[in-house]
Amino acid sequence: MMKSRVVFISMLLLLCFQYIYGLGSGESGTGVVPSPDRSPDGADLRLSVGTMVGTHFAMFHQGNTDKCAIVMNLSAVDRCAFVKTTPDCSMEDSFINYLKMTFCLLPPDLTPLTITLCIIWLLFLFIVLGLTASKFFCPNLSAISSSLQLTHNVAGVTFLALGNGAPDVFSATVAFSRPHTAGLAIGALFGAGIFVTTVVAGAVSLVKPFTVASRPFLRDVIFYMAAVFWTVIILYRGTISLGETLGYLGLYVVYVITVIASAYIYSHQKHSATRSSIQSSTHVPEFQSSESDDEAILISNSSIQEDYDSEYCPLLPYCESTSSILLSSLNPVDSRIWRRKSWCWRAIKILKMPLEVLLLLTVPVVDPDKEDRNWRRPLNCLHLITAPLVCVLTFRSGEYGMYQIEDQFPVWALTLLFGLFLSAIVFLTTTNNHPPPYHSLFSLLGFVVSAIWISAAALEVVSILHMLGVVFSLSNNLLGLTLLAWGNSIGDSFSDVTIARQGYPQMAISACFGGIIFNMLIGVGIGCLMQMFNNEPVVTFEPAGLLTWVLAGSLGLSLVLSFILVPLHCFHMGRSYGIFLLLFYAVFLLVALLTEFGFIHTGSQ
Repeated sequence: MMKSRVVFISMLLLLCFQYIYGLGSGESGTGVVPSPDRSPDGADLRLSVGTMVGTHFAMFHQGNTDKCAIVMNLSAVDRCAFVKTTPDCSMEDSFINYLKMTFCLLPPDLTPLTITLCIIWLLFLFIVLGLTASKFFCPNLSAISSSLQLTHNVAGVTFLALGNGAPDVFSATVAFSRPHTAGLAIGALFGAGIFVTTVVAGAVSLVKPFTVASRPFLRDVIFYMAAVFWTVIILYRGTISLGETLGYLGLYVVYVITVIASAYIYSHQKHSATRSSIQSSTHVPEFQSSESDDEAILISNSSIQEDYDSEYCPLLPYCESTSSILLSSLNPVDSRIWRRKSWCWRAIKILKMPLEVLLLLTVPVVDPDKEDRNWRRPLNCLHLITAPLVCVLTFRSGEYGMYQIEDQFPVWALTLLFGLFLSAIVFLTTTNNHPPPYHSLFSLLGFVVSAIWISAAALEVVSILHMLGVVFSLSNNLLGLTLLAWGNSIGDSFSDVTIARQGYPQMAISACFGGIIFNMLIGVGIGCLMQMFNNEPVVTFEPAGLLTWVLAGSLGLSLVLSFILVPLHCFHMGRSYGIFLLLFYAVFLLVALLTEFGFIHTGSQ
C-alpha cells in the first residue's frame, strides 16, 4: 500500500517534469496516474470481491453513487459482463466506451496494456485540445471580433477569454452535463483556479517583480471570490435550480459590464486630465505646429514608401497555380522556422503533423492582419465540403450524422451533396488572388468547426478520466485537480510567464484572473443548463466529500490572502510573495493527496 502511494506521488512529480519539458517547446500532455492501492504490475486486478472490500476502499467511495465504481470488486472474468449490463458504465456521449475497451478488448491478463494505450490516447487528446484552441479557435475568434469592430475591452472579456479558456470551459461543460462526472469539473475548475492564482501568479512575480494595477486586481479578485462562494453554497446544498444556473451567466454579464464601464471611466478621466493640462500649457501654438509637422513627415514618409513599393514591384507578377496553392496551404511546416529549431522540436513537430494536416483540411482560418486575409481558394472551397461533414459526424458522437431520412438516405450524405454544391459555386465565382466580400463568414465556420473538435476531444478526455477513476479507485476530484486542471492550464501558464518575461507582467496577471472567472461561471452555467435540458429541471450533485472542501477552502484562502496581502504591500508583487504562493500550492497539493489516500479524514470515517 505504501509503495503504491509512493509510486503515485512519484508519477505526479514526473508528470510535472514532462509538462515543463514538453511545453517549453510549445507542447502539452499528460501522463499515467498509477493506482494508490494496487501493485504496479497489475496482478491485483484479478483479486476477488473479499480481498477488495475494506476500510480504505470505503473511504475512497463514501457517498459515490456511481454503480460502475464497484466493478473492481468483481473477479477479472466477470468485469466485462458487468460493464456491458450496467447503465452507469455506458459512455454514450463519447465515441469509445473506455470501460468496455479496458475490460473486454483484451484478455484480463493484458488489462494493464489496454490502460496504457488509453493513457497514450489521453496524451494525444490533450495535444488536440491545445493545438485546436491555439491555431484555429483563437485566430477565428480574433477575426470575428475584428469584423464586428469590438473594442479591446469587450473582445478581451468575451471572445478572447473564450479562446484562452476553451479547453477548460468545454471540459467543465462536458463533465457537468453528466451526473457521475461532475466531480471532475469541480476538481478541474477549483484545481485550475488554485494553480493559476498561486503557481502562475508566483512564477510571474519571480520572473518580473512589478506593481499590479490596483482597481482591476481588486475587481477580478472580488468577482472570483463571489463565483467561488456561490459554487461552495451550491455544493453544500447538493442541488442547483434553473434560476441559480442562469445566475452564473448573469454574474458574468455583470462582470463584463463592470470591465467595460471601468475602462470607459478610466479613459474619460485620462482624457479630461490630458485636456486640462494642454489648456494650462503656455506653449499651445508650438505644440500644434509640431503636431502638424509630424503629420507632414508621416505623409511624406508614406508617399516615399509607396514610391519605393511601386518602383520595386515586379513587372510580371507571379501567378501560383491552384494545385500549388492547395499543397502549400496544407503544409504545416515553415521551412524558415524549421531550420532554426532543435532536433527535439522537429521530432515533436513530425509527430503532430498528421493532426495539423487534418485540422487544416477541416477548419478554415481567417487572418485579418494579412493582406489577403489568409484566402486560399482551393482549400477554402474544400472546407465547404469537409467542415459540414465534421460537424454532423462529430457532434453528439455522430448520432445526427448517421440518422436515416425516411430510413433510406443518411444525413451525412445529404450534407456532402450540399457541401459539394456550395463549394462548386464558390470556386466558379472567385479567383485565387482576391478574397470574396463574404470571406469573413469563413471565420464563423472555422469557429464552429474548431469548437466541435474541442468539444469532441473534451468528451473523450472526460470519459478516459472517468475510466481511470474507476480502475484506480481514484476520486473524480483528484483526477480533476491534477490531470485535467494541469492539462488544460499548463499551456496558458507558460504563455503568461513568457509574457511576463518579455516585460508585460500586468498583462499576464490580468489574463490569469480574467480567464478563470470566465471558466468558472460559463463552465458551470452552460454545463448545468445542458444537464437540465436532458434530464430534470433541478440538477442534483453527488454528496461532496472531504477533498471537495479541501479544494474549496484552499482556493478561498488563497484569494483572501491575495486580497489582503497585495494591498498591504502597496500592490507590489515581489519575489518573496511569489515564493509564498508557490509554497502555498505545494502545501495544498500535499494536503489533497493525504486526504485522497485516507491519511486525513473526518472523525466519522
